[in-house]
Amino acid sequence: MSEGTNTPRVYLDHNATTPLRPEVGRLWQELAQSNLGNPSSLHASGRAARDVIDRARERVAAALGVLEDEVVFTGGGTEANNLALQGRAAALPKDRTILAGATEHPSVQAVVERLAKIGRPIKRLAVDRSGLVNPEQVAFFLESGPVGLMTLQLANSEVGTVQPVAELASLLGARGEGPTLHVDAVQALGRLPLDLAGDLARADLVSLSAHKVGGPLGVGILVRRKGTALAAPLVGGGQEEGLRPGTEAAPAIGAAALAVELAVRDQESHATEVREHATWLWSELTSALPGLDLLGPPIEDASRRLPNTLTLHLGEQDARLLVTRLDQEGLECSAGSACSSGAVEASHVLLAMGLDERAARAGLRLSLGRNTTRSDCKRALDVLVKVISPLLATRNNSVDL
Repeated sequence: MSEGTNTPRVYLDHNATTPLRPEVGRLWQELAQSNLGNPSSLHASGRAARDVIDRARERVAAALGVLEDEVVFTGGGTEANNLALQGRAAALPKDRTILAGATEHPSVQAVVERLAKIGRPIKRLAVDRSGLVNPEQVAFFLESGPVGLMTLQLANSEVGTVQPVAELASLLGARGEGPTLHVDAVQALGRLPLDLAGDLARADLVSLSAHKVGGPLGVGILVRRKGTALAAPLVGGGQEEGLRPGTEAAPAIGAAALAVELAVRDQESHATEVREHATWLWSELTSALPGLDLLGPPIEDASRRLPNTLTLHLGEQDARLLVTRLDQEGLECSAGSACSSGAVEASHVLLAMGLDERAARAGLRLSLGRNTTRSDCKRALDVLVKVISPLLATRNNSVDL
């Protein structure tokens, strides 16, 4: 909880971004003030900056259980997704179909739409009311013609649905032989077990982002397995194996590596704590606000939903307007993905889950984080009941009439 000028504030928008971890901030500041040079320069200051990046790559690889030369630093999760999809599509034969989930992050949706406009064959993977992809549909598409790439979000940023990626990956065949598998794991890091040597060993490309786990903004990670060819969308420099030209932000990358290490180390305890808080909050909300719906898999299905995410459905209330009202009362949350919540259209995620246009504007996302306390949850409960109760009463009265 943070204090504003008059109203105590509670931040429940951790799926959008997380507060910088203190130890990560200290390292970032220390590196930023150490007079590092350009990492591509050959003099001592340049070599010092290069050493920071090399050590960061080593630490990230060790934390994720991958090889050092499989770690590519980017400017964020969105860039990692773009590099993975545009880069891989450009390296594939043009007749190969691309499979994409209907509820993917906007940074994936936009790339897929662009590829469709230039004639690449695209097939969308439908989801059920919980947001889950059907393995039978994946199998059908794989049998229907040559598939070059499948992209899936491991954990959905809006409703918290966790896809059965390991099960779906088993349909693709061995890595290096079947279609390329890209996994957007941005929301999963630090919240779910991320076993890139086990359940996700089949993934050829995996996108991650530092600021979702208490790291600095502006640093993403693309895990590119050996043998996975990418055509660089940008040119003009040889950084990151030529895949991401431009001078690297060595201090931020060094700090991001620490954030990833801590996220992996603390994942189990963090997930347990935020799940307990989220479960308590949902239980209290349903008692205080009968008729409130939870989007995504059931709260008790821990294997199929992010432990920290509650997306409430408010019938036909526009959640964007409600976010402003809640903010005035001291509760910060979201109407959906931070990359799309400012848009006027209905949520593509909720539309894909079967909601109509009006109902797809009524999803209110609460996402808890490492700093969330039970006191924060109690304060959030008070604010939610205060703001939502009159809306539900109006809706119920309208139905009675």
